[in-house]
Amino acid sequence: MADFFQVSTATPTREQAVELARTVVAERLAAGAQIIGPVTSAFWHDGEFGTGEEWQLLLKTTRARYPELEAHLLKHHPWQNPEIAAVALEAGSEGCLRWITANTTPAK
Repeated sequence: MADFFQVSTATPTREQAVELARTVVAERLAAGAQIIGPVTSAFWHDGEFGTGEEWQLLLKTTRARYPELEAHLLKHHPWQNPEIAAVALEAGSEGCLRWITANTTPAK
């Protein structure tokens, strides 16, 4: 079982993405965040096809911190039902994995 995740979500604006990234990293729910965008998305919503511009967040965390990260994203996300997807990291450099662990350990 993988102990590390890369979690993705998206927001409608850059400012919202930056604020989510800032809060999850400050609270040590993720070791780091990358914001990519704008990206163009195509999707189904409420039975209708749509397209739009979004800002994607990629967050690095541990399995142990994921439930709190997800809860935080759901509480603070601008969308009522945002996509939040976690992909297990099956491998990574030792230094990177140590960095994720060290920076998601709750402050004492």
